[in-house]
Amino acid sequence: MCGICGIIGSTDDRENILKHMMKAIEHRGPDGSESYISKRAALGFQRLSIIDLDTGMQPMFNEDGSKALVFNGEIYNYWILRDMLIQKGHAFQTDSDSEVLLHGYEEFGTDLLIKLRGMFGFAIWDEENEEFFAARDFFGIKPFYYSIIGGVLVFASEIKSILEYPGYQRQLNEDALEQYLSFQYSALPETFFKGIYQLLPGHYLTYKDHMFQVTGYFKPSLKPDRAESVRRMQKDVQNIMKQSVRRHLISDVEVGSFLSGGVDSGLIAAISGCVRTFTVGFSEEGALYDETEDARHLADTLHLKNHCKYIEKKEFEKAIPKVMYYLDEPSGDASAIALYFLAQRAAKDVKVVLSGEGSDELFGGYNIYREPGMLKAVNWLPVNARKKLAKLAKGLPKSVKGRGYLMRAALPVHERYIGNAYIFREEEKARLLKRDVMRQTKDLLCGIYDETAHLEDFEQMQSVDLRYWLPGDILQKADRMSMANSLELRVPFLDWDVFQTARKLPKRMKLKHCTTKYILRKAAACYLPKPAASRKKLGFPVPIRKWIKEEDWYQNIKKTFSNDTARAYFHTEYLLELLEEHKEGNSDNSRKIWTVYVFLIWHQIYFGDCKECKTSKQQAVIRFDTLTAFDYNGNRECTARG
Repeated sequence: MCGICGIIGSTDDRENILKHMMKAIEHRGPDGSESYISKRAALGFQRLSIIDLDTGMQPMFNEDGSKALVFNGEIYNYWILRDMLIQKGHAFQTDSDSEVLLHGYEEFGTDLLIKLRGMFGFAIWDEENEEFFAARDFFGIKPFYYSIIGGVLVFASEIKSILEYPGYQRQLNEDALEQYLSFQYSALPETFFKGIYQLLPGHYLTYKDHMFQVTGYFKPSLKPDRAESVRRMQKDVQNIMKQSVRRHLISDVEVGSFLSGGVDSGLIAAISGCVRTFTVGFSEEGALYDETEDARHLADTLHLKNHCKYIEKKEFEKAIPKVMYYLDEPSGDASAIALYFLAQRAAKDVKVVLSGEGSDELFGGYNIYREPGMLKAVNWLPVNARKKLAKLAKGLPKSVKGRGYLMRAALPVHERYIGNAYIFREEEKARLLKRDVMRQTKDLLCGIYDETAHLEDFEQMQSVDLRYWLPGDILQKADRMSMANSLELRVPFLDWDVFQTARKLPKRMKLKHCTTKYILRKAAACYLPKPAASRKKLGFPVPIRKWIKEEDWYQNIKKTFSNDTARAYFHTEYLLELLEEHKEGNSDNSRKIWTVYVFLIWHQIYFGDCKECKTSKQQAVIRFDTLTAFDYNGNRECTARG
């Protein structure tokens, strides 16, 4: 695991620029750094040593030195590929998985990608042909960003590295803000920074003679097999999970595991036998926000050691700006901050952890997937009748039970579902944003819904989450929060073979009565005690709903909602109305409030008027240790202080 960056093209002072770019992502790889400078390319590498500790340094070169590689991730089937390539005449200089990519690309070209089992964002520069190639893994576990600046291609594992390139002029992408307000994460190929793009999951990029092309090589799609038997699929899931976890344990350093007490992390911990497990919770906020007792009990049952971190309200506040800095783009997912503390705790003892991301998207774990079945109670009514009921329901107070149910029942799935989060609807965004809404959120997803029209509603919902929610929210925060603490996070559920099995699951093996992830729970029952295997999904609960009502948070959020930045983008009277409604208990607006609030904090960090912050974001973030989020009110004054 590491951080990579580079410059392809001619520009002055490349060596010094590259150093600054590498420094910005030093947290991704504090164990060492190296660079390569040629006539047309400059590649940088920050290393977190996991495999082949002695000789796995990068940039790495092929036999004649004509091709150079920088790679972020892990390839779990590299020994198989290595033997194959040796038989074809390639000579290896190291035992690292990185070198397999270099020789594999020489031998197979872009066909290499579908042979890989792992997580990756890598780049190869061909000095002889002056050609650049980069690729990102199937599901988007590892990031890759790029920009064309003055005819020069600049790339990196994180946006903050590209921001160090002096030719880039920061400009907020308001299209990204518009969609963020609904999705709660950056949902577009172009990031929050105008002109900086993410390479999408399952895509590769080529660049030669100032011409670049992005090509998709993989798209996750569901192909349910209605004839599959429960017994056979249960056995298949058990076997592939054992194989996947075993692959994900490949390491020359100790591997630990996150543990929540539920089925996903519990199954991984049980199969792996990792000695150390890690959990966080909010012990002062009640059982709803604290999974530590369940995790501790499960660890004792599995004879594993559990390390627990209790997060206090004050330290949570203090971490908000730091988390927004490491995320690069704003995220309305409050669990990112809890995950930051979890990764921080784990990094004290291990360099690698296993985690359960991807299980819900593959096996049907989100409670919202039960909604199509619940709506059947009124679906027998004609559409016009349902629309009339929805219109009546819309006029009722938000607190009336069943109001939302009747409103959703009038809409087809492609109009009511954009993912696990739907923060602001179109009419709400129109009230909130100063500029006109330029693009309907549902229009972004029309391609997916067209492709999956033959599937059942909940399978269409799954497909949306696989393509958008998983890489945009779940994996983005997992990568940034782990790497912010120089910790490698591995996700055994997002394995090629696991996906090939899960995509065949029919509805009855994912949702049965009120049970989600039915077949996974049956498979896990062989490894876990019944309470863990059957435990209802909680997600990663964070008590912001409660904290926003408390006077200190309320007053500081109110102040932030009235600052210059808020007034520049939003109709602040509407923001304050949402805040008052929540404070009085008339409506739960916590997710709306939080989504806007953290955007404003993020904006102050990356676009604020603090001269020192503009000069060096890396120096500014160090000062976050002495600040809380409430210092960031965006009133055009320097907030970075010693």
